[in-house]
Amino acid sequence: FFGMRIAILFSAAFLVLTYLVGIAIGCLMGYFGGVFDLVGQRLIEIWSNMPFLYVVIIVFSVVPSSLSNTARILILLMIMVAFSWMGMTYYMRTGAYKEKARDYVAAVEALGAGPGRIIFRHIIPNTLATIVTFMPFTIVGAITAVTALDYLGFGLPPPTPSLGELLKQGTDNLTTAPWIVSSSFVALVLLLTLVAFVGEAIREAFDPKKFTVYK
Repeated sequence: FFGMRIAILFSAAFLVLTYLVGIAIGCLMGYFGGVFDLVGQRLIEIWSNMPFLYVVIIVFSVVPSSLSNTARILILLMIMVAFSWMGMTYYMRTGAYKEKARDYVAAVEALGAGPGRIIFRHIIPNTLATIVTFMPFTIVGAITAVTALDYLGFGLPPPTPSLGELLKQGTDNLTTAPWIVSSSFVALVLLLTLVAFVGEAIREAFDPKKFTVYK
């Protein structure tokens, strides 16, 4: 239960930070376009080719062991966010390009609205369906990633209970205590399944086509 709670809290913080960075940069690239968009794409392509696992290993090899568990968790969260915001950026860039060409954007521009108001008050609310659709996949990916890092020994600090640490202990004691790995595996599968179903329900609730009535 403690491992599931920490996985959910960690993935929720990961979701919020990743979407804040990815949505903001993607909307700016899609709205302004031109040189800003081209330079942003090239920088994202360069950054996305950086090896995530090697960076985690290098960073935690130089982090002092006297550092608090909270600080180590925040460092891991920042590293994961730094390597995970690019995917949402591309989706929001495409959505911003599409919404920028619509008449309501031209109308608010004619009324004197600035880029910040247009992006955050008009473009982002009209791309909400895209954001909600990818939320469960982001949470599932974060839970899977932190579980894998914990299993390899590069995730949350050892005193912190986690599903990855339980899986590691279960595989080390597979013959003497098989219930450790079996319970951890069942909990992980149930958690990922429930997140997927909840995300699908939220997506259907925000689906504009479901509640559209043509007269």
